[in-house]
Amino acid sequence: MNKIMYSLLLLMGAHTLASAQELYMPRNIKRAYVNETRSKTGAPGKRYWQNKGRYDIQLSVNPPNRTVTGTETISYVNNSPNALKGMMLRIICNLHKYQSPRSGYVSKDFLTDGVTIDTLLINGVAVQFNNDVGTTAYVSFPQALASKDSVQLQINWHYDLSVLSGREGMIDSTTVYMAYAYPRVSVYDDYNGWDGIDHTDRVEFYSDFNDYQVAVKVPKNFVVWGTGDLLNAAEVLQPEVARRLKQSYTSDDILHIATLDQMKRGAVTQQRDWNTWKFAAHHIADVTFAASNHYVWDASSVVVDSSTMRRASVQAAYNDTATDFHHSVAFSQNALSWFSHHYPGVPYPFPVMTAFQGFADMEYPMMVNDGSVGDDLGFAQLVQDHEIAHTYFPFYMGINESRYAFMDEGWATTFEYLIGIAEKGKEAADNFYKRFRVTKYITDPSTEEDQPIISMSNQVSGMGYSNNSYGKASLSYLAIKDLLGEHLFKKCLHAYMDNWHGKHPIPWDYFYSFNTAAGQNLDWFWNNWFFSNNYIDLTLSDIKISGKKALLHITNTGGFAVPFDVVITYADDSKESIHQTPAVWKANARVVVLPVTLKKAVKQVTLDGNLFMDANEKDNSWKK
Repeated sequence: MNKIMYSLLLLMGAHTLASAQELYMPRNIKRAYVNETRSKTGAPGKRYWQNKGRYDIQLSVNPPNRTVTGTETISYVNNSPNALKGMMLRIICNLHKYQSPRSGYVSKDFLTDGVTIDTLLINGVAVQFNNDVGTTAYVSFPQALASKDSVQLQINWHYDLSVLSGREGMIDSTTVYMAYAYPRVSVYDDYNGWDGIDHTDRVEFYSDFNDYQVAVKVPKNFVVWGTGDLLNAAEVLQPEVARRLKQSYTSDDILHIATLDQMKRGAVTQQRDWNTWKFAAHHIADVTFAASNHYVWDASSVVVDSSTMRRASVQAAYNDTATDFHHSVAFSQNALSWFSHHYPGVPYPFPVMTAFQGFADMEYPMMVNDGSVGDDLGFAQLVQDHEIAHTYFPFYMGINESRYAFMDEGWATTFEYLIGIAEKGKEAADNFYKRFRVTKYITDPSTEEDQPIISMSNQVSGMGYSNNSYGKASLSYLAIKDLLGEHLFKKCLHAYMDNWHGKHPIPWDYFYSFNTAAGQNLDWFWNNWFFSNNYIDLTLSDIKISGKKALLHITNTGGFAVPFDVVITYADDSKESIHQTPAVWKANARVVVLPVTLKKAVKQVTLDGNLFMDANEKDNSWKK
């Protein structure tokens, strides 16, 4: 082999080693970075853009009649550099259609005829709409929408709420939850164009940040709760009720805005035949509304920004028989304060948080729809904590949950665990996390459990979807927290959130934001956790003791760069624990020889991952 060829081979080998640590990018993601809409600093690129809608919506419902009627005007602004020949409409409640795809069996009470769009006007021109569609429908514009121009849509529609409530529907015969109640323009973004992924009961959401004015018309004695500021409390509530509600906005005390007796006596709402409740919310991902003529209503407030003493209103609407919901406002006060001041340590960004008793255990902007668990107050608080944590991911950060559910569910699971430590102590939080978030994953040997976390969420299923989105993702966030340490981790998290709140981050924006804020290339870690088929399994392969020195030969059988403790049990049964961060795996992800100084004669050495539960604990110990 001549010297030139040998040199070329050396260069090729060096390039291969260098690129081995680079993060894989699909072709569409690469184009976004080439086009400078995104930057490898982690911040939005200098050519970043996102489109926006301004929605004026009128909804009407008259329970026990299940029909919702609506009309809306949408002013849609095309901030992209491209002329748009048409738009993708998203009609989420078509999920209930008989022929819509779902992940499994549903009761006939879940099924309806879906949404009927009665009229569609584009810039005042009537457009024929074929209602034989699923949850997405492409509509051509009469003429292309130029870059930086806007189009006005007028839509009239109606649909029936499903008898069996899921994320929305009939809670009982006179209680309704109207989520996703309006057709909306789907997201057109810089890395994929129109978001045309069909919605299913498993896949979640991706939304533009829009401005909303919403009016909800209901019969007298029905109270409406929803996203945004209630603009006309004095018009829809009787004076004393409106006074109590206003008082709650600045009070630490939990006030009973409407008791069951008051609801029964018609002493809550104005006694005209119909009342129209008006709400407004700005630069937000979605709006949701609920109504009932017998739910009770509690409210208070909590300081979420200590620098300005800004408060958020905290409310709860529930059936008076739900024991746990009588504590709901107190749970929300605690959650909003803790999340604002500890993790993520960003002041709650919205004016209201309402906990509504339904069935979904589901998050919405400024609202959660949680089932009652009766007397189990600990679990009720945990569920509410988790759903409120979603305020930040995906509502403060505009996550594309349809593709990357781990970007919101993983963080909500992590915050659920961290606030759980504050509420119930570390041992209880650890035990719940391991039982509820890790055990099913680590004890399930099926192949899909070990698909890379980066896998698109709509392309994995069952426990593969669940584990990638919740447990594995959360473990990755806790692992990087352990690696960086508390202070640097929070600095990186805030840098990421500062870069992308109110925008649409993708996983690479998260990776690069952390790299930049940490001042180090963490691609080895991202590759290990997000782009691999790794799992958690450490093996204590060998141990050599010479006097007070020991060399531990540890094999990373599963491959994940996990933290762990070396627990030494001495001959006198005293114990010592030596913590190892994931950094121990940076040089060699598969094998490490760990030197340990012993204080006295040793009886046993064990590797303990705690939350990072081992797939095979039988090979984690050495006994003399």
